[in-house]
Amino acid sequence: MSGHATPIPMTARRGGALRGVAQVPGDKSISHRALILGALSVGETRISGLLEGQDVLDTAAAMQGFGAEVTQDGPGAWRVHGVGVGGFAEPERVIDCGNSGTGVRLIMGAMATSPITVCFTGDASLVKRPMARITDPLALFGARAYGRAGGRLPMVLVGAADPVPVRYSVPVPSAQVKSAVLLAGLNAPGETVVIEREATRDHTERMLAGFGARITTEVTDKGRVITLVGRPELRPQAVAVPRDPSSAAFPVAAALLAEGSEITVPGVSQNPTRNGFYTTLVEMGADIAFENPREEGGEPVADLRVRYGALKGVEVPPERAASMIDEYPVLSVLAANAEGVTVMRGVKELRVKESDRIDAMARGLEACGVRVEETEDTFTVHGMGAGNVPGGATCESHLDHRVAMAFLCLGLASRAPVSVDDGSPIATSFPAFEALMRGLGADVGG
Repeated sequence: MSGHATPIPMTARRGGALRGVAQVPGDKSISHRALILGALSVGETRISGLLEGQDVLDTAAAMQGFGAEVTQDGPGAWRVHGVGVGGFAEPERVIDCGNSGTGVRLIMGAMATSPITVCFTGDASLVKRPMARITDPLALFGARAYGRAGGRLPMVLVGAADPVPVRYSVPVPSAQVKSAVLLAGLNAPGETVVIEREATRDHTERMLAGFGARITTEVTDKGRVITLVGRPELRPQAVAVPRDPSSAAFPVAAALLAEGSEITVPGVSQNPTRNGFYTTLVEMGADIAFENPREEGGEPVADLRVRYGALKGVEVPPERAASMIDEYPVLSVLAANAEGVTVMRGVKELRVKESDRIDAMARGLEACGVRVEETEDTFTVHGMGAGNVPGGATCESHLDHRVAMAFLCLGLASRAPVSVDDGSPIATSFPAFEALMRGLGADVGG
């Protein structure tokens, strides 16, 4: 049963070559942050290219609940009239973050140092995900959390009336944890310091600087040391959201899998903390070119030209995991169609995403005739060569948008069609997925 709507079964079948231009949606990570920082600014922030998937719409609704004015002017065009750092009002209703782990964790950080009490909840998938990794460091500021067993939603978070600055070393690579602590530090006096041993996506640091916060990053023998000076007056901005590299991964993968394909994906973020998937594709021998490199909205972007071609198995090192954590499901589909074995190491974080993504992909790939092996922290896929995966199974999406899209990409190259039991979660991040894929020539549908 879907936590989003009535379950929508979907099926993908092998067909002809994919051709055309894939206009993928705006980056989800940046969209969340643009809304939140706009709400914490004094004045009006204008956002273009905002992802209008359900996850981001839930964050927009949450910012309204905290007192910001959020207005849509047209497709992807939004205005946020902020209340300033420390200006959040106490919401009258429960903040429902739907399926979004990023949304709920960043919002918790943003309100944790204001003297307000907020109840958070989410859908059937989100209420199973651990929140203690966020609430533990927020407690250092003085916030208090009361949730279900295991630190799970629904949860009441009581913000700190007299917050103190924090020095926090992130125990596992997590941009969500880092960002929550930095957002909490905005309304704490003095300097909040976050230390991360492995670099994670740095959109929060980039955007905080763009909105006028005093923030510095130093690379030391302990890792990246990020220092934020609290209680700035954030300045409203014009934010141009680049296209999401995690969403782009699906049409890119489909073109690599469907014989004879050639597509272009314009304006995709090439942030070095997000490009591990594309680095891995190059190592696998993918025919992919990065054209017209430029900067948009403070982020490096490029146009991707992708052609079908044979892939080879590779070993993906653990230090790359943080820069491609959302792309492992579709990478495992590419690995199934490669020659040789692909080993993904350092991937235990996949077990606490929207689903246990290692288990979800392993069971679905096995049902489609692919041999896999897994441990707590590794995932190994034995490639069968281009177009040789038997397919013919209905795979469970586990309320996970990326798992659903990954299996549909698999069906485009398998001998028999591949179905997913519920494609409705795709709307959380890529509402135009089916229409875009069909526009390229893919046989995908409900």
